[in-house]
Amino acid sequence: MSDAVKPEDKALILDFGGVISRTLFETHALSEAALGLAAGTLTWQGPFAPETDALWQAMQADQISERDYWMQRTREVGRLLGEDWTEMQTFVQRARGADVQAVIRPEAVAAIQQAKALGYKLGILSNELDLFYGADFRERLPLLQQFDEIVDATYTQILKPDPRAYQACVQALGVRAEHAVFVDDQLRNVLGAQRCGLPVVHLDVCQPGAGFVTALQMLAAL
Repeated sequence: MSDAVKPEDKALILDFGGVISRTLFETHALSEAALGLAAGTLTWQGPFAPETDALWQAMQADQISERDYWMQRTREVGRLLGEDWTEMQTFVQRARGADVQAVIRPEAVAAIQQAKALGYKLGILSNELDLFYGADFRERLPLLQQFDEIVDATYTQILKPDPRAYQACVQALGVRAEHAVFVDDQLRNVLGAQRCGLPVVHLDVCQPGAGFVTALQMLAAL
């Protein structure tokens, strides 16, 4: 019976970029400061102002992929610095290296602390945590020590929404898929988890707090 599931047999599984960390759209001021750009240089806002971001509209219309979107933004920012950036991790590491804590969502921190206090297991399932942020990022972010397992495709080479990614994470955590709530800001990854039997929350980056509340309510009800 569902009421017999113990807290330690449940898990909260979070994506990293966009879920635990704020999106690059939300941290333009931090990026500009870190890169030595004038305030207001970066104007694209993606989901926060889609009407002003033609490239974002093209991605939403499936004319380009999400990777294509970020690759173009990466090249644009590199050119502003007189450099040729060919990998998105260059953008992420250069823009986010100065103040690690400043790019973390406070709503995520609160949810992680609450889940830990309730006895739930905690996992991260990311496609590019160390690839984009650099391996030393973990050492500078003590919050990550709260997690029981971090499954990162930087090393596994298995990207969401491949079913094997979700299966590897629940197996590492030692929980059943139906007892693990998965939170991601990308719909394709949410649908992938759902196909594997996980309860899911599609995080709205414009209202992240509501998504974390929902995830914790779902865990409590399992």
